[in-house]
Amino acid sequence: MREPHRVTIIGGGLAGSEAAWQLACREVPVKLYEMRPKKLTPAHKTGKLAELVCSNSLRSKEITSAVGLLKEELRRLLSLIMEAALASEVPAGKALAVDRELFASYVTEKIATHPLIEVINEEVISIPSEGIVIVATGPLTSEALAEDLKRYTGEEFFHFYDAIAPIIYAESINWDKVFKADRYSEGEGAYINCPMTKEEYERFIDALLAAEKVPFKDFEKPKYFEGCLPIEVMAERGRETLRFGPMKPVGLKDPRTGKEPYAVVQLRAENKEGTLYNLVGFQTKLKYKEQERVFRMIPGLEQAEFARFGSVHRNSFVCAPKVLTKTLQLKKEPRIFLAGQLSGVEGYVESTAMGLLAGLNAGRLAKEMKLVVPPRTTAHGALVHYITEADPKHFQPMNINWGLFPPLDLPGKVRKKMPKRERYKLMAERAFKDLAQWLEKEKILADLKFLQEKADELSRL
Repeated sequence: MREPHRVTIIGGGLAGSEAAWQLACREVPVKLYEMRPKKLTPAHKTGKLAELVCSNSLRSKEITSAVGLLKEELRRLLSLIMEAALASEVPAGKALAVDRELFASYVTEKIATHPLIEVINEEVISIPSEGIVIVATGPLTSEALAEDLKRYTGEEFFHFYDAIAPIIYAESINWDKVFKADRYSEGEGAYINCPMTKEEYERFIDALLAAEKVPFKDFEKPKYFEGCLPIEVMAERGRETLRFGPMKPVGLKDPRTGKEPYAVVQLRAENKEGTLYNLVGFQTKLKYKEQERVFRMIPGLEQAEFARFGSVHRNSFVCAPKVLTKTLQLKKEPRIFLAGQLSGVEGYVESTAMGLLAGLNAGRLAKEMKLVVPPRTTAHGALVHYITEADPKHFQPMNINWGLFPPLDLPGKVRKKMPKRERYKLMAERAFKDLAQWLEKEKILADLKFLQEKADELSRL
C-alpha cells in the first residue's frame, strides 16, 4: 500500500475535529482549516476547536435513549469528542454535561499536538480543486463557501434556513380519533387526518396565540418565507388563517360523520416504515414544553410523544438524499465528503458521529481501501440511512431517535405490549452486537488503538 494522500478538512467544530482525529490516528496526514480566531462567527466566542455554543449538555447518558446509545457507540469507536466529554464532565444527573472551557481546551490540545495534523487558522471560501476534502463547516457556513459548494450539489439542494415541523411517534397516536385520506380521495391515503370541531379549533387557536416562543439569537434575523411561516405567525394574521392554510379541511370527509370537519391537522409519514409522522405545515418557534402542551390539544394527539420538536433557525444543510452517498461522499464529486450538521443531522452528538464516519471513510479512500457503511440497526447506521433515504421533497435535518431504527424482529403484538424501556434496551443490545460484528468484519479498529497510543506518546515528548 502506498503512502496515503493528505486530507483537507474545512471546519474545526465537533465534526471536523473528530474527522481529523480519526484520520491522523490511522496515519493519514491532515490539514485542518479553522477560520477562528481570525474571524469569529456570530455564535462563537473563542478560537478553540470544538467550541460548544448553545448548551453544555450532550443529552441523555442512558442507552435506553437513542442519543445515549449513539454516545456509547462513539465511545466504542474511540471518539475524541467522547473522550473529551468524559474528561470534562460535570454533574447533570442522567445527562452528559461538560465544562465547555475544559472540553474545548481538551480537544484543541489533542489536535494541536498530534504530529500528523496541521491546524491552519484561515478562512476557506472555496473547496480545493484537487485531493480528498471533508467539509464540516456547520450550520453557520459562510455564504461564500456555500456558493462554492452549490457547484457540486446543485443550487436547489442547498438550504440556508431551517423551518422544521414537529415529528411524533406513530405508536403514540390515538388511531380511533383520526382517519386516513388524501384530499378529494386522490391517492392511496398517504395522510393521517386529525379532525377538529369549531370549538376545538377555537380553543387550539387561543392556546397557540398565548404560548411562549423561543426568542431569536442575535445572529438570526426573523426572515420568514411565505411558504414556510411558523404556525403561530400565521395564526397572528387572523383566527381563520390556519383554516385556509395547513389546517384547511377542504376535500377531506370524516368517514364517521360523512362531512368535512371544521379544521384538520394532517400528519405525513416521515419514513417508509411509518414509525414517525410529521405535523404538516407546523413549523414553529414555540418553546418545547409549549409545543407539547398546545399540540396535544389536537384530537388524536392527546398522548403524542415527540421524536423531534419544531423549530425555525439559521442552518446550512444539503438535501442529503439527493446529493450524498451512504459513505457521506458527494454523488457528483466522490473526493468530497460532508460531515456534521451540513450533512443533514441535528445536534452535537449527531454531528460528531457524521464527523467520525466521514473521517473513517476519507482515510480509507486515502489508503485505497473499501469504504464502509455501519449497520442500520446501529445509531450511526440509522442516521446515515435517514439522511440518504428520506423523501427529498420534504427532507429536514433530524436528531437521532428510536423511530429511525428498524423494528425488533418480534411479532407486532408482542412489540406493542412490551414496555418501551425494555424494547429500547433490546434495540440497544442488538446495536452493540451488530456494531461489534461490523467492526470485526471491516477491521475498523485494527490499527486505531495502537496508533492512538503512539500519538499520545509523541504528544508528551
